Amino acid sequence: MNPEQLERYRRHILLPQVGEEGQQRLLQASALVVGAGGLGSPASIYLAAAGVGRLGIVDSDRVDLSNLQRQILHATEDIGRSKTESARETIQALNPEVSVTTHAERLDPSNSLKIIADYDLVLDAADNFLTKYLLNDACYLAAKPLVYGSIFQFEGQATLFARGRGPCYRCLFPAAPPPGLIPPSSEVGVLGVLPGIIGIIQATEAIKWILGIGTPLLGRLLLYDALEMSFRDIKLERNPDCPLCGDHPTILGVGEA
Repeated sequence: MNPEQLERYRRHILLPQVGEEGQQRLLQASALVVGAGGLGSPASIYLAAAGVGRLGIVDSDRVDLSNLQRQILHATEDIGRSKTESARETIQALNPEVSVTTHAERLDPSNSLKIIADYDLVLDAADNFLTKYLLNDACYLAAKPLVYGSIFQFEGQATLFARGRGPCYRCLFPAAPPPGLIPPSSEVGVLGVLPGIIGIIQATEAIKWILGIGTPLLGRLLLYDALEMSFRDIKLERNPDCPLCGDHPTILGVGEA
């Protein structure tokens, strides 16, 4: 590393679990963040600050005034702009060394495998069930680790899925809830700091995975309650009847379910 890198990442390098070798691994790694909103904002910013060398950002939306209460990638002057372009500018202002690839499109069965193929791991910062199931299936089929996060009002959850090392998202949630059962935040609200906490947990899991340190959230669902200010985790098991990762899978391609 050059002198500027040694200074920028000095607090990482001082950690025995990271060191210069670990920082090099981060610089050479790539991560795809699906969603440049509440979860994707803190996750992307901290991955960039940590020196993850290449980030991909997927989002088809534009910045809205109502986003700014929680989506810290964007500023008031970004209203009306593409979220991916706003995200790129924020990330590169923080760390110009980070290469940012933008995907201003929605994931669908035709593009998901192609997009995730270029990255070492994926962070699920999506805000809808359709994308979460699609991303789970694509990452499992492509053998890409998937760092999952989700929020609702004052509560959040996170875990890590990796093929052959525990359950997948379909083991946890076999089917999406009926339309209208879980209303979006635009109807019921969300505490602005909540996605910051869960997004940072996602970034932490991604960094640990890249470095190969610590105990990952494999087979554990971390639950956070902001009102109680409490964390707890529950054990997750692979479902042998899961249509994707079970003993007799029926989902063999993206978009088949």
